[in-house]
Amino acid sequence: MVGVNSQVQLFCKLGEQLAEPRREYSADKWHNRRVVSDRDQAAVPDADPADGADVDGAATRAAAAAALIATAGSVDLRIPRTMRALVKTRPEAGAELREVPVPRPGPGELLIRLEAVSLCGTDLHIYRWDPWAQGRLGKYLPRIFGHEMAGRVVAHGPGTGAVPLGTRVAAETHLVDWTCYQCRTGREHVCANLRILGVDADGAFAEYMCLPERNAWPSEDLSPEIAAIQEPMGNAVFATFVEEITTASVAVLGCGPIGLMAVAICKFAGASRIFATDVMPHRREMAARMGADCVLDGAGDVVAEIRRETGGTGVDVVLEMSGAEAAIHQAFEMTTNGGRVSLLGLPSRPVTIDLNDAIIFRGLRVYGITGRKLWETWYKTAALLREGLDVSPIISHRLPLDRYADAFDLLDQGVAGKVVLLPQEG
Repeated sequence: MVGVNSQVQLFCKLGEQLAEPRREYSADKWHNRRVVSDRDQAAVPDADPADGADVDGAATRAAAAAALIATAGSVDLRIPRTMRALVKTRPEAGAELREVPVPRPGPGELLIRLEAVSLCGTDLHIYRWDPWAQGRLGKYLPRIFGHEMAGRVVAHGPGTGAVPLGTRVAAETHLVDWTCYQCRTGREHVCANLRILGVDADGAFAEYMCLPERNAWPSEDLSPEIAAIQEPMGNAVFATFVEEITTASVAVLGCGPIGLMAVAICKFAGASRIFATDVMPHRREMAARMGADCVLDGAGDVVAEIRRETGGTGVDVVLEMSGAEAAIHQAFEMTTNGGRVSLLGLPSRPVTIDLNDAIIFRGLRVYGITGRKLWETWYKTAALLREGLDVSPIISHRLPLDRYADAFDLLDQGVAGKVVLLPQEG
């Protein structure tokens, strides 16, 4: 932490850096841009907003920025020239921890000093460089990946300022255009021109990142780790609450981190009975800890067992979180006539289903779940956490950024819950 006077001195130094000739880098995403925003400059009537302003003008703007910082709380907002970032540099397995320039926020963007970044399956695909990653990112390397994040706002780009300096934020990782048919009809989460943070734009496995202000979700009352996992938790919230869940019997198939969150959410929301299935014993144990009433080995005859436990009727709701073909078939077979299935897990190949017997003649309602509703799901997620839902047991490992290889090994072996990297450590 630093005081206001120290912050003024630091930002004066930053002003001197801004007055220096710009250095060009090979990648546009690492091009140096202004750190002090138009909003910050407006606090100083004589400030010159043009590039190439003299050092005194830059220092005056820096002092105004420091005054704004003081109102935002006692937060260390020093901005270095370079940072460590985990970069996918070549089309092969692995990644490199590199020293790269700190990005500068452009119009509509915030600069975030990252505090916690959690790993997900998408990151593992990129790290392994499997066929999906090759087809999705092959033409866009190098790329800083990672997207489930939390951090502090340390600088405003032009046209921003709604989120104050020093605010802890999480990220809605779906970058939407706000102009397509879907966005204009309240379905932003399936934007026709959807881009994803850490896939189509540089992401969060770094000490700093730029984020559109419209995608920043203030999370001041949460720890960095919990704030970061709001994004995947939102998947579970969306899948669970796409229809009413209170008093329903529910089966959660696949107890990875999002499935475990779904178990906890169903319990918190008053589901009458919760079944959970997985092929890994430690995940079944965690599902019981998170509130499942009955845990079953996914490799067994879970349909017969659940039918037996429900008097032959099946469950009202199935949340399919694994993407395994066998589990998808189980999902439809264990759902009661007139019940609901939410599909979040992603199969690795096409799945064949008898629509007549599995869905149509039985009157099932099937929902494909992707992302989170903007911003309805975020409000629901925040409300659950505020009212006491505890998802912290799902976080099994917290590692410094330079131990990224260990983090991915844990994820690859399936022996961890949620793994969180701490960019400011290590």
